[in-house]
Amino acid sequence: MENQKRLVAINDISGFGKCSLTVAIPIISAAGIETVCLPTAILSTHTGGFTGYTYRDLTSDIPDVAAHWKSINLNPDAIYSGFLGSFDQIDMVKKFADDFKTDDNLFIADPCMADHGKMYAVFNMEFAKAMTELCSKADIILPNITEACFMTGVEFEEGVQTEEYINNLLNKLLDMGAKNVVLTGVTFEEDKLGAAYIGQDRKAEYYFQPRLPGTYHGTGDVFASSFCGAVLNGFSLYDSMGIAVRYVCDCIKRTQSMDTPITYGVDFERGIPYYIKELGKI
Repeated sequence: MENQKRLVAINDISGFGKCSLTVAIPIISAAGIETVCLPTAILSTHTGGFTGYTYRDLTSDIPDVAAHWKSINLNPDAIYSGFLGSFDQIDMVKKFADDFKTDDNLFIADPCMADHGKMYAVFNMEFAKAMTELCSKADIILPNITEACFMTGVEFEEGVQTEEYINNLLNKLLDMGAKNVVLTGVTFEEDKLGAAYIGQDRKAEYYFQPRLPGTYHGTGDVFASSFCGAVLNGFSLYDSMGIAVRYVCDCIKRTQSMDTPITYGVDFERGIPYYIKELGKI
């Protein structure tokens, strides 16, 4: 039997709300991947729609954790970074990538900082510039449309996009240094929503599903985590994108039948058997 693959997930832990590491660990583990976590902060809930949440910053712990892992020769097959709460954390993840990246593993960066045409309240354009520098080191980046616009300087356009607009975004993201781009939130028709992929051949590919009503917290993390699991199971980047889009849609459909606030996140847990089946694990 081949050795189990290992992924380092760098993200915060939001105890309630189904996002960040509380999503990444179960989904990537379900894909058969050893999931090593490097928490950047611990929160009682995510910050979208909740007030009064607790927050403990773990920035000062990151270098010591990385140094210990280096001393025990922890060699990951992939590094996946998500929400980073400060410039210091971006610099530390850049150093982590420098220390642990090899020709044989992947660095996958999700530049979590904006959505729906707006930067998250705690960030600014200087942060977007720093995140762009981090993404330039990545083998694969997973921005949404808003994040892509802030990183490239392209004006954000609400609603249905044109293929020319998306192709311009994709190519500008490649120009900044990333080797492969998976862009989420792509829509060429009102009733369809999906993602786009482009690699070094500069040929964009798209995958769409019927658009589902509503906006749910944590779906970006569900997408990124299921994408990572598929990639490390040997699927192409395009096929991994399709698997992740379908899984997110499955989670949203199930959640829509439940009477829970959208701030609580999506029911990804009961969709894990579906995801495993997609990966050919059962």
